[in-house]
Amino acid sequence: MVSVVMPCLNESETIGTCIDQAKETLQKYNIDGEIVVADNGSTDDSVKIAESKGARVVYESARGYGNAYRTGIAAARGQYVIIGDSDESYDFREINRFLEKLKEGYDVVMGTRMKGKIEKNAMPWLHRYIGNPLLTGILNLFFNSGISDAHCGLRAFTKDAFHKMELKTSGMEFASEIVIKSALTNLKMTEIPITLHKDGRSRAPHLRSFRDGWRHLRFMLMHSPTHLYLWPGFALFFFGMLALVLLLPGPLYIAGRMIDIHIMVLGDLCAILGLQIISIGVFARVYALVHGFIPHDKPLQKAFKYFNLERGILAGAVIFLTGFVIDLYILIKWILNNFGALDQVRLALFASTLIILGVQIIFSSFFLSMIGLSAEDQAGRPY
Repeated sequence: MVSVVMPCLNESETIGTCIDQAKETLQKYNIDGEIVVADNGSTDDSVKIAESKGARVVYESARGYGNAYRTGIAAARGQYVIIGDSDESYDFREINRFLEKLKEGYDVVMGTRMKGKIEKNAMPWLHRYIGNPLLTGILNLFFNSGISDAHCGLRAFTKDAFHKMELKTSGMEFASEIVIKSALTNLKMTEIPITLHKDGRSRAPHLRSFRDGWRHLRFMLMHSPTHLYLWPGFALFFFGMLALVLLLPGPLYIAGRMIDIHIMVLGDLCAILGLQIISIGVFARVYALVHGFIPHDKPLQKAFKYFNLERGILAGAVIFLTGFVIDLYILIKWILNNFGALDQVRLALFASTLIILGVQIIFSSFFLSMIGLSAEDQAGRPY
């Protein structure tokens, strides 16, 4: 059985046409199917029209694109689910093409407007040339989905795939969540070119470009701690330590310009800040694993096998003691010099950095151990 699910919020001008198109396709190809309209609080005649056309209406009081869809899909009785916006921007007479791909063994089938056709005035230039390509590109960079149009509103998946994705979002970022969760759970995904039509509404669309664009980006960053925290953290830490080590013996001359203590201070700041960001990134990955933002994390599983609280404390203590011994050496030398000029600024800066890094590692290890206990089942062993 096939379920065609449409979200609806005051779509009286277009909902009837969309239902008619879906019914026509189901009848044309002799498909056993149903049409489910997920009403999200319509105050016009949308529900009345949908019911008069033979659609089954389910209700979701909590406003939001994702809320409406999750309720509608959960209520769907079909093995295969096809979803599409009810504003006439998508032609539901194309849904058999999606069904054919599902029957070939794909778990998720995405429509792509970028490889299909976009009618004149059907998509604002900001969405077509900037917003959608940029957000889709970031999504592919983070999650390697290989999809050319992550925000196409016409798509299909099996009911089993829907359960595996464990979709949670309430707003427009629901579109990104489907692609992200499909990639993270290794669902078999493909896309087919479609035509985007100019919608048939006389009112403004529910989509708000910058607000909803930010929600998509925020959602992607939340599901990719590696790109949000770890890579920037490693870059800062590497630059910082490199500057500290290279400038420890004395100033450097590059292209005739002297690089001195000021860059070493900047390196100190970057190293400390970098390690702090890396720590937050590791915490975020464990938290995401525990709370289902990411379904699995093989690198984290491997890390749990080799790195535990005791090893973290040992590593931090070695770094701390190295810095402490250097500072002690400076202090003794200063005393032996009858408290004269303190000219070991470079060495003292390097030592203080090691002390701070060591303390950070020790206490971060304790905190990671605390939240890692909750990840025992997901990661294979307690931290």
